[in-house]
Amino acid sequence: MSKADTIFAEMCRNIIDHGFSSEGQNVRPRWEDGTPAHTVKQFGVVNRYDLSEEFPAMTLRRTAIKSAMDEILWIWQKKSNNINDLNSHIWDEWADETGSIGKAYGYQLGVKHKYPEGEMDQVDRVLYDLKHNPYSRRIMTNMYTFQDLSEMALYPCAYSVTFNVTGNKLNAVLNQRSQDVLVANNWNVVQYAILVMMFAQVSGLEPGELVHVIADAHIYDRHIPLVEEMLTRPQYPAPKVTLNPAVKDFYEFTTDDILVEDYETNPQIKDIPVAV
Repeated sequence: MSKADTIFAEMCRNIIDHGFSSEGQNVRPRWEDGTPAHTVKQFGVVNRYDLSEEFPAMTLRRTAIKSAMDEILWIWQKKSNNINDLNSHIWDEWADETGSIGKAYGYQLGVKHKYPEGEMDQVDRVLYDLKHNPYSRRIMTNMYTFQDLSEMALYPCAYSVTFNVTGNKLNAVLNQRSQDVLVANNWNVVQYAILVMMFAQVSGLEPGELVHVIADAHIYDRHIPLVEEMLTRPQYPAPKVTLNPAVKDFYEFTTDDILVEDYETNPQIKDIPVAV
C-alpha cells in the first residue's frame, strides 16, 4: 500500500479526532454563500517521505502528477508570476486582468542577488551549491519576502525549502505556514518530491527524504464528510514515477520528461468546496 496514503490517513484522523476547532472565532475565509469557513486544525504537523523507497502519491484519490509538475516548473523553472505561463487554472481567481499574481512565488525565486561567485537568483544558487558545495548547510530558498507582501495576491503558503545532502542523497525540508489538507496536501508533497528528484538528477545525486513541516494543517468543516469517506476507501501500491535520465539541465525539464506507471487509484472527489 502507498505510504503516502498511510501518512495522510493518520494525519487526517488525528486532526479530526484531536484537532482544535475555530468555531466561535472570527475567521477570514468564507464559503461562496458568505458563511464563515471554519476549520479543525493541528499545529506543527511533520510528515516524512523517503523518496528512495517509493514515490509519495496517494491512491485514496488521484493526484494529477503531471499537472503538479507543471506548477512546480512554473514557479521554480520559469520563475513566473503570470497564469498565462501555466497550463492549469488553479491560480485564476488570484490573478489580475493581465494574469499576474503580483510579486509572489516565482517572482521571488527569480530576483537576482549578489554573491562572490556572481549574480544569481535563488534557484541558480541552489543548483550551483549542489554541484560545487553539496555538503553546505546553507542551501535554502525563501519566498516570504516581507517588503513585497503587500504586492502579492496571496502570501506564500509553501514558502521555504532547505536542501541537505547526506552521502549521495539529496534531502529537503519543505516549510508551509498553512495548508488546506484535503485540497492541497498530496499535491504539494508530489510537487516537491518531483523537485527533489529533478535537482538530484542534474546534480549527480539520488533522491533522499522529503520532510514536510506544516504550521497550520487544517480541514474545513464542509470537507470533513469528504475526508471521512476517503478514509474508508481501499489503498493501492504507490505508482512508479521516474524522470527522463537524459535530462542533465534543470531548465530543460518539461512535463513530457516524467513517466508515471501503475497508478491505480480510487475515484476523484469532484466539486470540493473551496473557501476564499
